[in-house]
Amino acid sequence: MANPLYDTLFGRHAGKTTAFLHLEGGVTLTHAGFLGRAARFAHVLTGLGLKPGDRLAVQIDKSADALALYAACVQAGVIFLPLNTAYTADEVRYFVTDSGAAAFVCQPARRNEMAPVAKAAGCQLETLGTENDGSFADRATSASDKFETVARGADDLAAFLYTSGTTGRSKGAMLTQANLLSNAQTLADLWRFTARDVLLHALPIFHTHGLFVATNVTLVAGGAMIFMPKLDIDRLIDRMPHATAMMGVPTFYTRLLDDARFTSETAANMRLFISGSAPLLAETHVDFETRTGHRILERYGMTETNMNTSNPYEGERRAGTVGLPLPDVELKITDPKTGAILPDGEIGSIEVRGPNVFKGYWQMPEKTAQELREDGFFITGDLGRRDADGYVTIVGRDKDLIISGGYNIYPKEVELLLDDQPGVLESAVIGVPHPDFGETVVALLVARKDAELDLDQITADMAASLAKFKQPRKLIVLPELPRNTMGKVQKNVLRDTYRDLFHTS
Repeated sequence: MANPLYDTLFGRHAGKTTAFLHLEGGVTLTHAGFLGRAARFAHVLTGLGLKPGDRLAVQIDKSADALALYAACVQAGVIFLPLNTAYTADEVRYFVTDSGAAAFVCQPARRNEMAPVAKAAGCQLETLGTENDGSFADRATSASDKFETVARGADDLAAFLYTSGTTGRSKGAMLTQANLLSNAQTLADLWRFTARDVLLHALPIFHTHGLFVATNVTLVAGGAMIFMPKLDIDRLIDRMPHATAMMGVPTFYTRLLDDARFTSETAANMRLFISGSAPLLAETHVDFETRTGHRILERYGMTETNMNTSNPYEGERRAGTVGLPLPDVELKITDPKTGAILPDGEIGSIEVRGPNVFKGYWQMPEKTAQELREDGFFITGDLGRRDADGYVTIVGRDKDLIISGGYNIYPKEVELLLDDQPGVLESAVIGVPHPDFGETVVALLVARKDAELDLDQITADMAASLAKFKQPRKLIVLPELPRNTMGKVQKNVLRDTYRDLFHTS
């Protein structure tokens, strides 16, 4: 029986002894070895009682085994729910509970911390480390390296990814096999990936960019990956002569440019550098091309849709734009109030339709109906314009979502914690430009009358409650927050006021 996503990404590589993952310490894993490991993991999943359509929540460090667990879920028909490794137990609790996960796999070192989370959610808890360790790995030791792939259809769910807006709770975006497969096939063709490619992979794999773009595209093409646990500039520069392509967030490129060892000779074997998940500064484009002769290819996507647009592989890659709609994606710019299509050059709401667009939000039919039109167009929440040549430029968001280093940050979540701090009357959290992360978090605080705020203690409390990427990089005390005539805080004014806070030149 068919399982389109497994058959295309994994199954067709069965028995191949060619390199797939180049790991730390000079270890190489073949396609066949990787798939054998995934099959053992699929047996563990079914042994735990997970059935097709059940959810597996995963918060583990990046490794070959972490990727094999993804493949195992696809093979067994289990819905894969990866979670940011920086999330605290309090943050994880919501995702595990809301998704109705049948099981939760965490890092071995965090088992005691996460046990109450699993218990509260009524799900099984297992652990998986990076060195063939953890209870899940132990269970796989005696399992067969052959597993009968579970039949699934193109419209069956393959993954949940939780996203967030600026109001309300986080939403579980339901992604089907067709969503993931169509996008991977389109991008592999558009970016000219082949079995000869070796991708420098330093992205996390709990995120669309690292898992459903970088990994899936490589699998579709049959290529290999230099699989790095995290961004390590020394390692990146050392391994680049052995690679042909790299995908990264702007941070990757700014840090490479800051290192004198990164030269045109270092990048001589590379054919393609891709950037996304956050805006790339125009000066980074120019500096990178001057240094290497390569022009970075920037694209645009989001959790609910994977990729929507891309600058061309052949043709002009325009700095400041996210390129053209993908061949199988329709994109229109509409009036945010009326939904009417706007002419080229005018700024409006970006809407997209295509096989990449998700099925909806888990157990949120009303929210789905608000953002996913009956005709299939998804209202992205991003504001942009399209020029006469079809190139799309993102100019902002009609929501206050912050994207820092490729990660979405929900301002209201941070504001609620700040407002609970001793002496704080109110707060406003904004994103401001940052040369390394695209955007970073700044919090504006107003003190209660006669109160003196302890900013060091507030910073410490934020560190204990929030993942590091969500924590405000700067706390600023103001006498009051700017408001319009309706009493609404004018975050646009705050962003304009503090936009140069981290300006380096």
